[in-house]
Amino acid sequence: MPSSADTLDDFITAAAKALDLPLTPAWQPAVKANLAVTLAHANLVAAYPLPDEAEPAPVFKA
Repeated sequence: MPSSADTLDDFITAAAKALDLPLTPAWQPAVKANLAVTLAHANLVAAYPLPDEAEPAPVFKA
């Protein structure tokens, strides 16, 4: 089973290719570090328990 680090590397490579973004190897560690922080924040939000009656906030437009 691939490690989390290998999975992030594979994801970054695939995403850059799918978006046709040039990604030099020198930038790979920085992209990986930022993605890891973003995923950690997303996990905190996703793990927060919400009551069943929670509703999304309304959107007001002027």
